Amino acid sequence: MEKYQEVERSIIKKYRKEIWSRFMAGISEYSLIEENDKLMVCISGGKDSFLMAKCIQELKRHGKVSFEVHYVTMDPGYNDYNRELIISNAKLLNIPLEVFKTDIFDITNNLQEGNPCYLCAKMRRGHLYNHAKELGCNKICLGHHFDDVIETSLLNLFYGAEVKTMMPKLHSDNYEGIELIRPLYLIKEDAIKSWANYNELKFINCACRFTEKCDVDSAGDGKRSEMKRLIKELRKEKKNIDNNIWTALNNINLNCVLGYKKDGKYISFLDDYDK
Repeated sequence: MEKYQEVERSIIKKYRKEIWSRFMAGISEYSLIEENDKLMVCISGGKDSFLMAKCIQELKRHGKVSFEVHYVTMDPGYNDYNRELIISNAKLLNIPLEVFKTDIFDITNNLQEGNPCYLCAKMRRGHLYNHAKELGCNKICLGHHFDDVIETSLLNLFYGAEVKTMMPKLHSDNYEGIELIRPLYLIKEDAIKSWANYNELKFINCACRFTEKCDVDSAGDGKRSEMKRLIKELRKEKKNIDNNIWTALNNINLNCVLGYKKDGKYISFLDDYDK
């Protein structure tokens, strides 16, 4: 049995409950992949996006819905080691990868003022949407998982001063007809780490020009890592704290909030308090 076949088998067999069943549940619950969709699967080089690619391959082979797929890596200016690791992993996992280059790292590296991370993220998203349009794809697949959703929600609460989460899918405001979807939405990060370790796979974690890291275990030192540490501490007292946060995001009682926004309009509880 080839290595990629062993990896595929592990998703369906050993990690059926933690990965495959949750992947299929997300696809079904949020109607992420539908008949005649044309997907652009974005592979950054990390464990999440490669697992997403393998799950989508499996769905395409054995699912009931017919769709097309392009597996794409946008090279923002990776160093040679990171670029080759991505390409070699794609070959190892039998993923027909297309790589297209950009000069994002060069531009952000020379930035004198402003936030290079914000600009980098904005430019990456723009390049991905443009490439999807060139390929005729109507959906862009990103590898965000359950933990990303929880951490983003806490980041928005603590640092963005709003209750806001990462959605399983959303329509593009600037690219008509293109939708962004997150097929790993219900899969927990620990399961993805376990899958990668079980199959002895090594992926890049951070390929940023500013850090030049390629450490599978490193989580970085930013605000997101702060949220990871916070959740880890809270879990010592309440094992399922992340599930409680998730449930809360699906269970907002609008009768008991001071106010909320809908389509950009703020609505206060006072607006209809005496009605």
